Amino acid sequence: MKLRALTAATLSLLASGSGQVLAQGTTQPDRHASLRQEMQLAYQRGLDFLKTKQAANGQWGSAEPVAFTGLISAAFLLDPARKPDAPIPPEAQKGTDYLLTQVQPDGGIYVQARANYNTALALMALLLNPQPRYEQTLLAARRFLISRQTDLDEPGKNDNPLDGGIGYGDERGHHADLSNTAFVLEALHYAEVLLADKGDAARNEPQLNFAAAIDFIQRCQNRTETNSGSWVSAAPEDQGGFVYSPGDTRGESYQTSDGRTALRSYGSISYAGMMSFIYAGLTREDPRVQAAMKWLTQNYTLDENPGMGAQGQFYYYHTMAKALNAAQVDFLKLADGQTVDWRQALAEKLLAIQQGDGSWVNSGSARWMESDPELVTGYILMALARIYETL
Repeated sequence: MKLRALTAATLSLLASGSGQVLAQGTTQPDRHASLRQEMQLAYQRGLDFLKTKQAANGQWGSAEPVAFTGLISAAFLLDPARKPDAPIPPEAQKGTDYLLTQVQPDGGIYVQARANYNTALALMALLLNPQPRYEQTLLAARRFLISRQTDLDEPGKNDNPLDGGIGYGDERGHHADLSNTAFVLEALHYAEVLLADKGDAARNEPQLNFAAAIDFIQRCQNRTETNSGSWVSAAPEDQGGFVYSPGDTRGESYQTSDGRTALRSYGSISYAGMMSFIYAGLTREDPRVQAAMKWLTQNYTLDENPGMGAQGQFYYYHTMAKALNAAQVDFLKLADGQTVDWRQALAEKLLAIQQGDGSWVNSGSARWMESDPELVTGYILMALARIYETL
């Protein structure tokens, strides 16, 4: 396996899903030249902040050291100012070395709990720092994530609402949610590079049941045409959006006229849902993806996480950048007819709310650990990296 070829540029090309590049020597005006320079400066300030927070053993974060370390190591490796052939930043090398100390006998990369979530983020970071000594670790982590797909009740049949999805990994299989499913699908998408040079041997590697995954994602979507769940909202303002998990009430809900509890769609998880559909193999022309895009454009804002206010607002920014990049969306046409260059708008928003010390933090809500500047700064640097690479 030619792991040395798995550069950040290779992975970015895979993530974009496009092989189109300008012919060598072709020049075009760069209308974003000034913004790109500002983004590089802000990115460097964010990295400088994170350098001061890395522990001696290479980890970041105490609440979720593997996940935080994976996220932040990836941010260092995707630094827009870093040349493809530049040496690995020492902070990223220390971070990925720490991740290797947490590899478990089952192939997962975690300390104790939330094995799926931690392994997905660790695998992403290790894929961006490919070294021959990682090969078996990467393959084992990939197999581990595939093995964690939920299949309850009668095996092989999607007879449980959670079937096909993936949860945090510490609920004995009786939980699946769209956020963790999205993280795992993203990691597996990038990990396809691992199999590219294996030839016939790749046939022996397990594959995720993508049909089951699509069924699960669909069961998280407020779309009456394809989801008959008792919790599904028939309200026009919810159609096409997503909820965290079938029947889960962590978002807003309401009582219908026939006594049901229906769940409202909300922003961050709707971007996770659309990205999950794309990474599971659906195209932008699929009606379910189109319904998701319609909800997202109708509810587009950079002032909050639609449906949740300040809660999860920075995960919303993070997921927006990744999802729209994965779907190769360049402009958003809003309900009022306005066309938005989402990359420019989101980048300018993120630069405007950077803290004086270079970090980002959610001052409006501590939910989902967004009061932790290490996590939130990691989220935003990853968002900026995704914007910059296609700006």
